[in-house]
Amino acid sequence: MLAPVILAASRSDKMRRLVSAAPGTKQVVDRFIAGETVDQVVPIVEDAVGKGLEVTLDVVGEDITTVEQSHAARDAYLELIERLKDLGFGEKAEMSVKLSMFGQALENGHELALANVRPVVEAAAAIGTTVTLDAEDHTTLDSMFAIHEELRKDFPQTGCVIQAYLFRTEDDARRLAENGSRVRIVKGAYKEPVEVAYQDKAEIDKAYVRILKILMNGKGYPMIGSHDPRLIAITQELARRAGRKLDEYEFQMLYGIRSEEHLRLAAEGHRMRVYTAFGTDWYGYFMRRLAEKPANLLFFGRSILTKG
Repeated sequence: MLAPVILAASRSDKMRRLVSAAPGTKQVVDRFIAGETVDQVVPIVEDAVGKGLEVTLDVVGEDITTVEQSHAARDAYLELIERLKDLGFGEKAEMSVKLSMFGQALENGHELALANVRPVVEAAAAIGTTVTLDAEDHTTLDSMFAIHEELRKDFPQTGCVIQAYLFRTEDDARRLAENGSRVRIVKGAYKEPVEVAYQDKAEIDKAYVRILKILMNGKGYPMIGSHDPRLIAITQELARRAGRKLDEYEFQMLYGIRSEEHLRLAAEGHRMRVYTAFGTDWYGYFMRRLAEKPANLLFFGRSILTKG
């Protein structure tokens, strides 16, 4: 299995040096990671908004092993929000957070992650934007959903992510659609066991469409995280049938992937949000994406060759 090998490599300083020095690595990193600092990412946000796009910003760095690191992650987001305040983009520039980065896996991690993420959500609300809680592996989801529910008591615009390949997700979608949540739906990239997740691509796609129907016919705000042209077309048709206006749902795609499609959807009047990762821990972020789904290696390679 490739995943354990890649995960081990993500924690190896020697492999970090080798990968960082390898020909072509910088090309990959520059295309999919928007920069290392807030100063580097701000012009990218300005450019995207100027083109009619919206963004969600992710400060990379999930391998938290100390409470101090979790506080540093919180502070990195607060610094980002301070810069976004000056830009005045409001909800056009939101944030995505992984609760593992806020200490969720540490001792008393649920309480720690909630304590760290709350001031970020508060600060985001103060500048007219919001935060979406990313989904991670299935063992973390009950905690994530509980934190999401708690935050929504004071900040109902707080979003969360659901993953179509998990058996539980249709039930989660019904609950979230009924309570009016902002929900990003993705296929799912973590390597999950057969006991909890579909393994076949066709079954995952079918589940995705079933969940889309639930979200489109619910009271919430669906955010469609996919680069799949067929799912994008199905989304448009389901939205039409549900009587949703173009500003009552949105598409989300990764920075550096299908960039022309971002602009096409925005030109048609859709809300199109670009998931934009940045930070110094690009190596760990990139390697973990490969470990979650080694087929991503081919996907990134094809993306580089097609340039868009």
